[in-house]
Amino acid sequence: MAAPEREDRQPVFVERTAADLEAVFDVPVRVSVVLGRTKMPVASLLKIDTGTVIELDRQVGEAVEIFVNDRLVARGEIVLVENRLGVTMTEIIKAQ
Repeated sequence: MAAPEREDRQPVFVERTAADLEAVFDVPVRVSVVLGRTKMPVASLLKIDTGTVIELDRQVGEAVEIFVNDRLVARGEIVLVENRLGVTMTEIIKAQ
């Protein structure tokens, strides 16, 4: 018995809008911005006090990493908005 022949079907693309995502609008997510990283021994960590400067692995003006639920989603720059720090996204990281 031969397998039935299949028609070649074109994929159907449905236009999506923001309203299609309404069900997830209230789902909380954790957003983190990594300014830089460093490694230090526990003894040094225990000596940290107010005013201690910790050298990070980034240069001034270098992009910061933006994570959503521990997943890298973008890179950006630190900005000052009404005396508060913020981040502006400069690059969106595509899912792999």
